[in-house]
Amino acid sequence: MAKSVAVITGASSGIGMVFARRLAAQHDLLLIARRKERLEALAAELTAQHGSVVTVFVADLTNEGDLAQVADRIASEQNLALLVNNAGFGARGLFWESDLEVLQQMHRLHITAPLRLSHAALQNMVARNSGGIINVASVAAFVRRAGSASYGATKNWMTAFTEALYLELKSIQSAVTIQALCPGFTYSEFHDVMHVDRSKVGRSSLWLRAEYVVDESLKGLASGKLFVVPGWRYKVLVSLIPKLSTSLRLAFETAGPKRLSGK
Repeated sequence: MAKSVAVITGASSGIGMVFARRLAAQHDLLLIARRKERLEALAAELTAQHGSVVTVFVADLTNEGDLAQVADRIASEQNLALLVNNAGFGARGLFWESDLEVLQQMHRLHITAPLRLSHAALQNMVARNSGGIINVASVAAFVRRAGSASYGATKNWMTAFTEALYLELKSIQSAVTIQALCPGFTYSEFHDVMHVDRSKVGRSSLWLRAEYVVDESLKGLASGKLFVVPGWRYKVLVSLIPKLSTSLRLAFETAGPKRLSGK
């Protein structure tokens, strides 16, 4: 009997790769990323360990043609059980000094891609009244900082989008579940690509392991939790900051920019 299928974007490293390793025992996988060699190596590893069918789909989700192909594949997957919208990247710098094309790619990857893929997945899942979506957002959705205007804005959109979908699914009493995963600093290639010195960004106690982040996400998905914020320090931060007056929140964000960014 065929296993249910989990689709993971940004699966070639970091949180996406950990999702693949955690899900391979119970699901067949569709792994999506740009780096073919890494995807194929991961697919071989997981197939050998679990006997699952692991399909590699090399795609750049900022490219309209690639995105359309992935969306069509998701819409037609009869055994679709889970979509993890994980693909993403960060960039540093003042907004007006940043490369506009890089910022536009970020918006396409963090907003257009999850919108398109979630639409395809929900058309599939709602009709069968089964399945789930995990949108990987960030603590940065709740706490802004200088030098990360576009990143924080896209992650804020993702949490708002996920919450609205949650309400729509509840309004029709659907069994489909949806989650916004909001990690803080996480050990992965995310900051390496940005050439960030981890020792200069946040205290060591703020850094989370990707395995812990994914385990918390899957635990939350099983219980139908809308927002999953791994780590008690980040839970406190996310619960308190939105309750502050605008002046206090801005003072906090101004005083400690290095403490406020996340995945």
